[in-house]
Amino acid sequence: PGVMIQKTANGHGSPFIRGFTGYRTLALIDGVRYNNSVYRDGPNEYFSLIDRDALERIELIQGPSSVVFGNDSIGGTLNLITRPTGYLEREGFYSKQDLSYRYSSAENSHQARASYELGVGSDWGLRIGIGAREYGDVRSADIGTQENTGYSENSFDMRFDKSINDLWSLTAVHQQLGQDDVWRTHSTVFGKSFAGTTIGSDLRRLKDQHRSLTYLKLKGEIDSLWVDEVALNLSYQTWDEDGDRIRGDGRRNEDYFDSKMWGVDIEFQKEVDSVNLTYGLDFYQDKVISGRTDTSADGLVKTERIQGPVGDDSRYDQLGIYVKGSWALNERLKLTLATRFANVDAKVGRYEDPVTGEAASYSEEWSDFISSTRVSYALGAADSTKLWAGVSQAFRAPNIADISRYGASRSNEIEIAATGLEPESFISYEMGIKTENDRCQGGLSYYYTYIDEYITSTPTGNIRDGQKEVSKQNSAAGYVHGVEVFGNYQVNDSLSAWANATWVYGEIDSSDTTAREPLSRLAPPTLNAGIKWKSADQKWLAGLAAQLALKADQLNTRDLSDTQRIPQGGTPSYLKVDAYVGYTWKQNYQFRLGLNNLLDEAYRVHGSGVNEPGFGLNFGLKASF
Repeated sequence: PGVMIQKTANGHGSPFIRGFTGYRTLALIDGVRYNNSVYRDGPNEYFSLIDRDALERIELIQGPSSVVFGNDSIGGTLNLITRPTGYLEREGFYSKQDLSYRYSSAENSHQARASYELGVGSDWGLRIGIGAREYGDVRSADIGTQENTGYSENSFDMRFDKSINDLWSLTAVHQQLGQDDVWRTHSTVFGKSFAGTTIGSDLRRLKDQHRSLTYLKLKGEIDSLWVDEVALNLSYQTWDEDGDRIRGDGRRNEDYFDSKMWGVDIEFQKEVDSVNLTYGLDFYQDKVISGRTDTSADGLVKTERIQGPVGDDSRYDQLGIYVKGSWALNERLKLTLATRFANVDAKVGRYEDPVTGEAASYSEEWSDFISSTRVSYALGAADSTKLWAGVSQAFRAPNIADISRYGASRSNEIEIAATGLEPESFISYEMGIKTENDRCQGGLSYYYTYIDEYITSTPTGNIRDGQKEVSKQNSAAGYVHGVEVFGNYQVNDSLSAWANATWVYGEIDSSDTTAREPLSRLAPPTLNAGIKWKSADQKWLAGLAAQLALKADQLNTRDLSDTQRIPQGGTPSYLKVDAYVGYTWKQNYQFRLGLNNLLDEAYRVHGSGVNEPGFGLNFGLKASF
């Protein structure tokens, strides 16, 4: 509950969590910061560059978590956990190979993956995986095939785990993923109108993106006065983006950025009596180069711009020092207090001054202390039902994209550089109840987040290249609040049912009017529910799932002007129903068959630029040796 995935293009995916997305949600991979300094405001494509086949699970911490995880953790933090090698559960030398294939008819997609694992039980383990995916054009209900929504993708991942001794272990991970020819279809002449949305005028608009992450983690136990456990993580990430856009009049813009970010995280844990203490520091440095070439409509004049999508020769340093303590005040009452010192240093070597058009540079530094408090109370001695409440501060400093962005923003906007920005601040209040027993789990929560110094794209009053010129400003204050509820019930050993529901609403000072307006792209009230069944011998499985999203009609002025993605009056409601069945043979072969969008519903997730697939068949096979 509380999560919506917006897709400006078919190859994109931007999680909205409690009303926030883009650089106001934080992604981690095994605890390593994934967000870099070129993360854009609002929905972006970067979350789709993480290979899901390399993951074991995704953990969501809802609400502000900046005290523990640092900059950007406003709506929530997603920690993506990679698949372990499993060497600790093995004996002697072992090896294993997995081959899998998946086909989807509604998008004519083919996905294949091969992985190989070997090691020595309790000593070391190595896993290598490679994947290739070819996505065809999406066929949606009512509007048919959406041209130029297909793209290709390839991935590679490797993980090595080693037990140094009984107390220390070492983990090394490398992963990379590339996407080629991901079209932003909604802004082109190939877009399809849905519920009255307009069609773009671009003849071509696409991106190629490639990212990689390499990290080395050392973890162990120390018998000392201040430390029981320690974890040291060194990481290095690369991120390359190449864009190609041909406008309706034939003018061409080719731009790029290359980001290289290294980081170090060190965390200590100590438990003394009823107190669990966690403290540490993290430091990340991102270096960015960018460029852009503009070509005239006749192809005769090429102009090298001062910068690309963001400022050239930029650097962004983030330092955090934090401490968190949890106290069991008695058998039922637990208190958690945390605080962090955050420091951010931003430098832009070259950006295009929006007034003079000449090259300019920029440098600024911000710092702050933020804290959080959380208390939980167990209603029964069995600890099965808990009441909890919390207050959390969050801090988000302007990043390189805020300060120096140049290029297209929304459907009819172009963004220019902004200096003089200050950090955003947030205070979130939460309360709820959770219960769990052998058959049932459930929970209900309410949150209210106060927003101040909110950075928004604000019209300058100028028109540039036929589009409305906007620039970032600390121009807004407001709030967002919501209710989330979930439940799971185990009917018997084979059958279970689940459901969750979300309601969220927020208002922010408008940059276009003098009144407060709804927060941009607010998720509509949503209900998810389903049933799952497994046979007694665990060979057969089946399930049915449904999602009901009501009409998304809480729109602000900028939403109303985003006519290529948001229909007039709001995004229509929809009901999506899926069914699946699976069979496992001899524990080595898995078969899956899914019927997607059984009602052939014509729908798109609110704020998206493409519709989701209509009725289709998903077919998957996996073989292990």
